[in-house]
Amino acid sequence: MKYILIIGDGMADNPVPELDGKTPLEAADKPHIDALCKKSLLGSVRNVPENLIPGSDTAILSIFGCDPNRYFTGRSPLEAAGSGCEVGAGEISYRCNMVALEDGDLPYEQRKILSHNAGNIDAETSVALISAVVADPEFAATAQKIGLRIHPTPSFRHMALQREGSIAGICLTPPHDHLGETIRSLLPCGNETAAVLARLQKIAHRVLQNHPLNQARRAAGKLPANGIWFWAEGTASALPNFVQRYGHDGSVISAVPLVHGIAALSGLKPVTVEGATGEVDTNYPGKLEAAKQCLSSNDDFLCLHLEAPDEATHNGSLSDKLLAIRQLDAFITQPLTAWLSEQNMEYRLLMLSDHKTLLATRGHDGDPVPFFLYDSRTEQGGGLAYTEANGLHGVHLDHGTALMDLLFEQKQLAD
Repeated sequence: MKYILIIGDGMADNPVPELDGKTPLEAADKPHIDALCKKSLLGSVRNVPENLIPGSDTAILSIFGCDPNRYFTGRSPLEAAGSGCEVGAGEISYRCNMVALEDGDLPYEQRKILSHNAGNIDAETSVALISAVVADPEFAATAQKIGLRIHPTPSFRHMALQREGSIAGICLTPPHDHLGETIRSLLPCGNETAAVLARLQKIAHRVLQNHPLNQARRAAGKLPANGIWFWAEGTASALPNFVQRYGHDGSVISAVPLVHGIAALSGLKPVTVEGATGEVDTNYPGKLEAAKQCLSSNDDFLCLHLEAPDEATHNGSLSDKLLAIRQLDAFITQPLTAWLSEQNMEYRLLMLSDHKTLLATRGHDGDPVPFFLYDSRTEQGGGLAYTEANGLHGVHLDHGTALMDLLFEQKQLAD
């Protein structure tokens, strides 16, 4: 028996006026997902506890059976683990995004955040720009005051580790939740460490604003990567061992360090696919082939995480969100399930969105999301397509931590 988890990050949403009151899941062409759902257990699940801020960090921890109220120590330590950066005892970690700030003759504090990922910046340019920031003498001297060092990663998501200082009382804001807003009230604040981080962000803007690579991006009609943004502060994380807890070894395929970090800290195998971007241009054939290889091995658990719906929503692109859902259907779900049938593999497949990401706000929402659980041995379901509204007509799970027990048949809904 193979156990498969597919997460369409942020694909759940609320009704959208441009779709005549439908959600993207209701409007998207996804015949293969809907066909599976009609023969599945369908329901809704709250992955983010109501007392926590909704995000993939808390939601995916829940999905993997880890109560965020117990195990969540911040997003960045999870991402650090997925990026090969070990957060030592007593250290603090941060995400360091490359961002696009408003151009024009404006004071730094009056600029708006235009893009949390610097206009989908490519890996090579991102690494070159963050390297220029780190090499700046003023930036280096200021960072040294709090023992801060930057670890570049091949994406807009860089990591920062700090040896000294405190995050007590600190207030750092996720840039994707404040797109189009002036940064003055969003800058790091709350303690002495925050003041240094705010200073570093301002220095970085000075370094980046007229950098030749950004001038080239503007000339090409792209947003400049003219800022950095510290957020997602946290301390070292430790998660329960997934294999020991559930009795199943496996792999996790994702383009996102956060998901790979949860996998690594849980004792699962992170799988990186060349050309996986987390966007609609990701390497779907490569992800599909990696999934087949994992399932052909001794692994009996596989998680496939697709970031594209979430990124499309943060970018405010309804067309890309619809495209991402169609791609998940046509490039992953259909060929993977067809291959499983050809291999005569029995399998259980759990599909869900980790959280809602709303086109109305371009931010996350913690309301329940729909899930379905398909079993190739029984093919029993209620005949409903995979949508938010239909999920509310099925079973309801108050806690996402129950999902793995359900997938592995270790607990029945009536228990």
